[in-house]
Amino acid sequence: MTEKQLLKGNYAIAEAAVKAGCECYFGYPITPQTEIGEYLSERMYELGRGYVCAESELAAINMVIGATSTGARAMTSSSSCAVALMQEGLSYACSDELPVVLVNVMRAGPGLGYIYPAQGDYFQAVYGGGNGDYKLTVLAPSTVQECIDLTYRAFHLAHKYRNPTMVLADGLLGQMMEPAEFGEYPYPEIDNSSWALTGAKGRPNRKIYSCARDEDIHNEHIKHLFRKYELIAKEETDWEEFNTEDADVILVAFGSMTRNIKAAMKTLRNQGIKAGAFRPITLSPFPSQRLSELAEKCKQFIVVEMNMGQMVQDVKLAINGKAEVDLINRPVGQWLSVEEITDGVNNILNKIPAKVGV
Repeated sequence: MTEKQLLKGNYAIAEAAVKAGCECYFGYPITPQTEIGEYLSERMYELGRGYVCAESELAAINMVIGATSTGARAMTSSSSCAVALMQEGLSYACSDELPVVLVNVMRAGPGLGYIYPAQGDYFQAVYGGGNGDYKLTVLAPSTVQECIDLTYRAFHLAHKYRNPTMVLADGLLGQMMEPAEFGEYPYPEIDNSSWALTGAKGRPNRKIYSCARDEDIHNEHIKHLFRKYELIAKEETDWEEFNTEDADVILVAFGSMTRNIKAAMKTLRNQGIKAGAFRPITLSPFPSQRLSELAEKCKQFIVVEMNMGQMVQDVKLAINGKAEVDLINRPVGQWLSVEEITDGVNNILNKIPAKVGV
């Protein structure tokens, strides 16, 4: 049995990548995720694995594309405005069906923003800024322990489905410290030998490319990608929920903001309000079906997020008019406190207009 250690979120992600078998890391420093590359600069050297501090984020994502085309386990990490620079590469990686693992530790935006914690990259992660029809798989940890567990899972899903997978954390989670433990990597090995570019060596040659000059072939390729996304949605959609069985109001949040809606739920129940909590673990695929089911009996959903209202759009689409959907939010900085959330809920229930962005 492993012992728990007091770990910073960024270091937990970095060591989890090592234990998941990451063979190559390519990255460029940017706060608040710089410690991931810092940690791996020593750790990967110790293990004889590949590490490059790239000249830019553009270089880093293309290095990962090159490495994963050989079937290698490769990762990059960055933050917000720098992940924006990687969008073209991510579009290529989705079309090429490459198992890229990307960690985004969000900071404030738009533009350069600053190092305040925020959740403003939800749209960037879930809907993407690259061209064409594609989807990333996106996992959102809420604790340092989940920084470990979901990094393990990101490597597994990326290789199982040959699709870029993102761990979407935030500046608060990347910098905070909590007790956590590293178990053994719990997933089976994935055989990449049928497609990886490892040199022909007597077999027919292979190609990985995203430029199809035949319209019919390109249409079939995109349809193939979306059949895969449907399979990921069927097999991998994940969430957690609390006290939803009898809830009159359900709080919805992702990532580290989940911690405060759980506490707010308990406070509201002590006040006589039957509150529940719902947290998507996979943001893509999004647990739309479960939210739709919950809306059959609960008629009030309140989304709590540190942006101007992004995930709330997906909650509304999932509920599709079956229930009321409201928003409690702040774009950047200090996390919404339990008191701010409970006050916001009471104002909504009592029809008191709220200030935009708290």
